[in-house]
Amino acid sequence: MKKLSYAIGLVGMIVAFFSAPGVAADDSWERVKAAGKLVIGIDDAFPPMEFRNEQNELVGFDIDASRELGKRLGIEIVHVPTAWKGVIMSLKTKKFDIIWSGMSITEERMKEIAFTKPYIMEKQIMVVKGDNQTIKSVKDLGNKHVAGVQLGSTSEEAMKKLGTEFKEVKRYDNNTSAFMDLKIGRIDVLAVDELVGRYYLSQRPGEYRVLPEPLTSEPIGIGIRQEDVALKDMIQKTLDEMFADGTMKKISIKWFGDDITSWK
Repeated sequence: MKKLSYAIGLVGMIVAFFSAPGVAADDSWERVKAAGKLVIGIDDAFPPMEFRNEQNELVGFDIDASRELGKRLGIEIVHVPTAWKGVIMSLKTKKFDIIWSGMSITEERMKEIAFTKPYIMEKQIMVVKGDNQTIKSVKDLGNKHVAGVQLGSTSEEAMKKLGTEFKEVKRYDNNTSAFMDLKIGRIDVLAVDELVGRYYLSQRPGEYRVLPEPLTSEPIGIGIRQEDVALKDMIQKTLDEMFADGTMKKISIKWFGDDITSWK
C-alpha cells in the first residue's frame, strides 16, 4: 500500500508539473528543425526498449516510436549510445537533445530535467536463476547473497529502499552483463526494470525467474532540458497524436505482445 501511495503521489506531482505555467517561449524546437535532426541519448543494451540485433542494428520499442516521431516532424532521428550513469549530465551539457530510453520519472530527476507525460508505467523487479530453490521471495534475501544492479538506474535506488543488507552489491554498466553474471552464478539476484527482465525471461525460458514482489511502480517518460519548453511541447503534441491514432498501441503490441502504454 505504501508503494501504491507513493506511485499515486508521484503521478500527482507529474500532473502538477505538466499543468504549471510555462516559461517564456524559446527557440529549442526551431533549432532542431533548422538542424534537420533530433539527437537522442540512449542505452543501447536495454532490450526491448533499445538494443542491437544480430546485424548490429538499433531496434526496440523506443527506437520505433522515436523514428515515427521523426517522420511526422520531418526530421532525422540520430541515436547516441551513452553511459547511463552520466546520461542526465550529458543531456544538460548538450551532447544530445533529449533522453528517450525507458527513463523512469522520479522526484530527483524532475529537479534536474523536464519530462513528457508518461508513455508507460514501469515496475522494478528482482530476478533469480530459474533453478534457484532457496530464494522464493524478497524476504529470503540477506547478507549471504550477492546482488546486481545497473549503475545509475532507478533499480539501484529501489534496491537501496528495500533495506536488505547484502553480502555485496555488484554494479554494472548495462543489464546484458548483469544477466550474464546471474546466469553463471557470480550474483544471486538482479534488480532490473520489469520490461527488461520480462524480455530476457521470454528469450530464455526457464533460465530466470521473477520474485513475486515488485519493488516499485514508476512512470516512464522522455527527458528534456528544462529550458527547452518549445521542443518538449512539440514532442508531446506529436506523441499525443501517435497515441490518438493507435500508433503507440501498434508499436507496443509488436514488442510486448500487448498494449502496455500509458497515455494520461
